[in-house]
Amino acid sequence: MVQKAKILLVDDRPENLLALEAILSALDQTLVRASSGEEALKALLTDDFAVILLDVQMPGMDGFETAAHIKRRERTRDIPIIFLTAINHGPHHTFRGYAAGAVDYISKPFDPWVLRAKVSVFVELYMKNCQLREQAALLRLQLEGGQAESAAGREPAGLLAELSARLAAVEEQAEALSKQLDDDAADAAAVATAAHLERKLTGLRRALDALEPGAGGAPPLPSHS
Repeated sequence: MVQKAKILLVDDRPENLLALEAILSALDQTLVRASSGEEALKALLTDDFAVILLDVQMPGMDGFETAAHIKRRERTRDIPIIFLTAINHGPHHTFRGYAAGAVDYISKPFDPWVLRAKVSVFVELYMKNCQLREQAALLRLQLEGGQAESAAGREPAGLLAELSARLAAVEEQAEALSKQLDDDAADAAAVATAAHLERKLTGLRRALDALEPGAGGAPPLPSHS
């Protein structure tokens, strides 16, 4: 059973949070509310999120300050942030949003379909990265088990074929996602994230290929980052 991704919705107005939930409910993911920057930072201490929708104008800690805290933390600095704002003070205000680490900056009222489509891209990238981490962890465990069996004079039957098939499924999905991003002229941040995912997949494939008989040993496995 595939675990759902979590999406963090940050806004001090309950009616805005309710509207976001109505728009994003069709994605069938886990929507987490936060009514302030402080509450958002607290949620980020314990949970992993695919994307954050962050209101700019909030009392106390505003969206820019909240984003700055998020980007300073190693655990959360790579989470995509989409800023939502009801005001538009021109290019300088927009630039401040991107400088704070946002991958997108959307003015209210926004097109619900466009917002849902943007969020879905980052959810899909997050799920692919989760799959890759799981496959890398499985490979490490299987390699340790395989080394133990080889030391005992036994070969891990079917291990490489099984891992290769699982990796191929992730590779196929990542390739389809990258093609979709190219066709849709998606945000540069989403395209860059997809390219990073493909590089990690390539590294994992090379590690598997090197385990084939006569390949001469495996190179280092791709990192979790």
